[in-house]
Amino acid sequence: MFGRGAVRTRDLDWLQAMLDAEAALARAAERAGLAVAGAGAAVTATATTEQFDVAEIGRQAALTGNPVPALVRALSALVPADARAAVHIGATSQDIIDTAVMLLAKRAIGAIGADLVTAAQKAAQLARAHARTVMAGRTLLQQAVPVTFGLVAASWLTGIDDARRELDRLAATRLAVQYGGAAGTLASLGTNGPAVAALLAEELGLAEPALPWHTDRLRIVQLAAALAGVCAALGKVARDVTLLSQTEVAEVAEGNDDPRHGGSSTMPHKRNPVASVLVLACARRAPGLLATLAAAAEQEHQRAAGAWHAEWETLSELLRLTGSAASWSAALLSGLRVDAARMRTNLEASGGLLMAEHVAAELAPAVGRLAAHDLVSAAATRAAGSGGGLVSALLGDTEAAAALRAAGIGEAELAVAVDPASYLGASAEFIGRALAAHYEEGAQSGER
Repeated sequence: MFGRGAVRTRDLDWLQAMLDAEAALARAAERAGLAVAGAGAAVTATATTEQFDVAEIGRQAALTGNPVPALVRALSALVPADARAAVHIGATSQDIIDTAVMLLAKRAIGAIGADLVTAAQKAAQLARAHARTVMAGRTLLQQAVPVTFGLVAASWLTGIDDARRELDRLAATRLAVQYGGAAGTLASLGTNGPAVAALLAEELGLAEPALPWHTDRLRIVQLAAALAGVCAALGKVARDVTLLSQTEVAEVAEGNDDPRHGGSSTMPHKRNPVASVLVLACARRAPGLLATLAAAAEQEHQRAAGAWHAEWETLSELLRLTGSAASWSAALLSGLRVDAARMRTNLEASGGLLMAEHVAAELAPAVGRLAAHDLVSAAATRAAGSGGGLVSALLGDTEAAAALRAAGIGEAELAVAVDPASYLGASAEFIGRALAAHYEEGAQSGER
């Protein structure tokens, strides 16, 4: 439920990312002339999780406070003797773990991005298909004024696109190698440190930072914020779907042909919005994880005592949950069913009350804005109390009827004024803008 999709942050994934960092460092050292020819290839060939006892590395990590010392010993024992000098050369434990974090994040962002592309494409299709599907807009959970379902989907689309764009920006500019040695000086390599750092970044396809960032954790906070932003955008979609799929509303439904989808252990009739519920469950946990990582960013001197360690599982969980939310959202939007007839029925249920703003605007030139508001508000109150419609309440009141006549509004004009399709404002233009921005960005990035 919370690990759907292709994001992987298990212990073995961490181990492989650390091994990838060690292997890339050995290759960089060889390229810099600090290791014998073939050392990089030898370490790389050995750096696969199948050759390591992850449980034993974990047990030894409890003795040293992190798993890298045990990993380095195990890796050194497995490589040829002449390649051992290239293992962990110039590095400290944090260099390997932080670089592994960046690798895990890069791989996770690729998987998350793929699901966000799918989700955005499906939202765009819904926006285009339902640009004229009128429904009740709701504020504070009450019917407000008409909107279109296309506009709702367009707002989902822009949220997803914005979140994906920020994630892509971060992946391109802020995922950087960590290589500073014991206290961020690379003193053990003499003057060769910066060259090896540059080669390490090149080997891993990560950015080369201006200097080591052992206790400058802004990159981690920015990564966490971008992930939380994705969860926020997807949570908005899921929350709307849960509300619109309530039995009494029933304007949308999750599409899944498996009869077990949404089932209950006790109630045979239930068809719960499972995908939406799980997106929300993932998204609800993101702010707390972000807060933990932000709190951990204040770190001491050249190496943190505990705050750095607090990041590992927290960030792993945030990556995993964001990946799961993205995967569930792609499935949710791919199969979402829209009931336009039900939307129209719900629009008509209030007897035209959600068109009160439009009627007041039509009356305002004749009687003034505030007076028009008060007249229509009083009529709406009478209509709600009697169960009659807004039109009847207006025409049945002497003062309101006189105001309508003064404004040149007869029954025909009033019928138009309470037609939801006549009061959609710039909905069509806004949908068009959202779609244009989405397709333009897709064309620039080569998406199809």
